[in-house]
Amino acid sequence: MSTRDAVALLAGAVLIVSLFGNTTSTQATAASPLGNTTGTRPGLAPITTGADKKAAATLIKRLRVKERGPKTGYERTDYGDNWADTAPGVPYAHNGCRTRDDLLARDGRDLKRAGCTVLALRLTDPYTGRVIDWTKTNADEIQVDHVIPLAYGWRQGARRWPMTKRLDFANDPLNLLPVDGDANEQKDGSGPAGWLPPQRRIRCAYVTRFAQVALKYDVPVTQADKSAMLAQCR
Repeated sequence: MSTRDAVALLAGAVLIVSLFGNTTSTQATAASPLGNTTGTRPGLAPITTGADKKAAATLIKRLRVKERGPKTGYERTDYGDNWADTAPGVPYAHNGCRTRDDLLARDGRDLKRAGCTVLALRLTDPYTGRVIDWTKTNADEIQVDHVIPLAYGWRQGARRWPMTKRLDFANDPLNLLPVDGDANEQKDGSGPAGWLPPQRRIRCAYVTRFAQVALKYDVPVTQADKSAMLAQCR
């Protein structure tokens, strides 16, 4: 190969990287919520053993109970800009990337990126079990779910929180899971009494994560939600 050919080949490789971003083939291995109290490990692994289900139920029993409050006055902007990088006290904040991209990178595999922006990935959706080959051109196929919905938090007391706490709640990786977009839209602002993941084997893990977030931010749940949560971890 001539020097000229070698230079041309190298230039072509640089162009491909610039067009398609960096590719990472690391497999994202889902973590149990019981061993992922910061939310920085990927996904949501099922809770299956009797001892772990007992630990999950003990966590859920600590939740405060309160009647469902009104949604009066709620706006998404009450939690700051969408996917803001300015939350004061949670992992990934102030790293220069949007929260959504941080979470896609945490849970996806076979990532293609351009700087912070995730362009493509493969995700095993914890809610349905579906494997999604996703690209940014069909962005809504994967949505980043707030495990405790922002509207739910508002009903249960977030209207009285300072903005700094609401920013953390909306951008905390403990409260965020990339999931199948249709499943997320079906969930909407529901608590566990109104919606649970279609994949039954993940339900104890899901309500355990819900409890972790509620305890971290002192969000009370309804009695119906608490009963539904305990029923998943028997």
